[in-house]
Amino acid sequence: MRNVVPRLYQLFSHEDRLLILIDPDPDAIASALALKRLLWHRLTCCAIATIRPITRPQNQRMVQLLSIGLTPLQEINPEDYNRKALVDNQPSHHELLGPYHYDVIIDHHPRVPETKARLVDIRPDYGATSTIMTQYLREARIKPSLKLASALYYGIKTDTANFERPAVEADVRAFHYLFGFTRRPLVRRLEFAEFNIPMLGYFQQALNRFRIRHNRLYAFLGPVNTPDILVILADFFLRAGEISWTIVGGIYQDKLIVIFRNDALRKNAGRLAVQAFGKLGSAGGHAASARAEVPLDHTQMNPIAQWQEWQEFIIDRVEHHGRLKVPDKGEVPANQAD
Repeated sequence: MRNVVPRLYQLFSHEDRLLILIDPDPDAIASALALKRLLWHRLTCCAIATIRPITRPQNQRMVQLLSIGLTPLQEINPEDYNRKALVDNQPSHHELLGPYHYDVIIDHHPRVPETKARLVDIRPDYGATSTIMTQYLREARIKPSLKLASALYYGIKTDTANFERPAVEADVRAFHYLFGFTRRPLVRRLEFAEFNIPMLGYFQQALNRFRIRHNRLYAFLGPVNTPDILVILADFFLRAGEISWTIVGGIYQDKLIVIFRNDALRKNAGRLAVQAFGKLGSAGGHAASARAEVPLDHTQMNPIAQWQEWQEFIIDRVEHHGRLKVPDKGEVPANQAD
């Protein structure tokens, strides 16, 4: 899609106050920064609001190192802003995004039918919204600053998993273009902040509890302070050469959260998540990664049940409802997994 920037500029006047809403991950943060830069000096005010706290160490490091100004949505009055924009998401993706009328929605996830705005630019074949925003900047002949280029570069890098996930030529072109404006030491500092010291206890817990059935590794952690640790551990366990699936679960804010990862060889994590947990809560994702969130009262499980019972519940849902049954001889208990 070309000539989008003139259409974007036509939506706003100098008297407008714009609120950009994001569910803060690197791609969303970078995309919001780019939109703010595009509208620089064209508005009275532009703020970026996060709908939930940033808990993942890498994302916290990104905000700190790049000095990115973000405000929790709970700390501002959205009515103070007469214009609203949404990047890297759509209104139906989260209940806190739904109540507003948007002027701009820019995203790379599949379009939801009810998504509406004065300007909607959704490109589901793209690997990252940061790619779209980089194209906007180039169309506007704006050279990104070190901060903005690093954010966009990192946004593409994370959302494509270093191009291990589906991407298009536009993602590659944007990535190479941004490389010329970044500093590799800075990007490395962002990448190496994967976890913090308090999270090490969860690693120990998962290592003591994991269970392998055939080539699939399951682990249930119980209550967690952030679901990000489930993502980190699912990615961590997938590094084992013998493992082609990791399914890691935990309880967060009265919900069972289950993270799915696989090696993407003729597998579909999103479909498995829907088959296993879709009837109990929300579930979905991509071929190699997915997530399910189920209210505890939908599981028919005792919330204070032992972790072994929860782990068995997850295994049963995945292997029976998800139709991934394996013979008993394929099972390796945690204490024999080495």
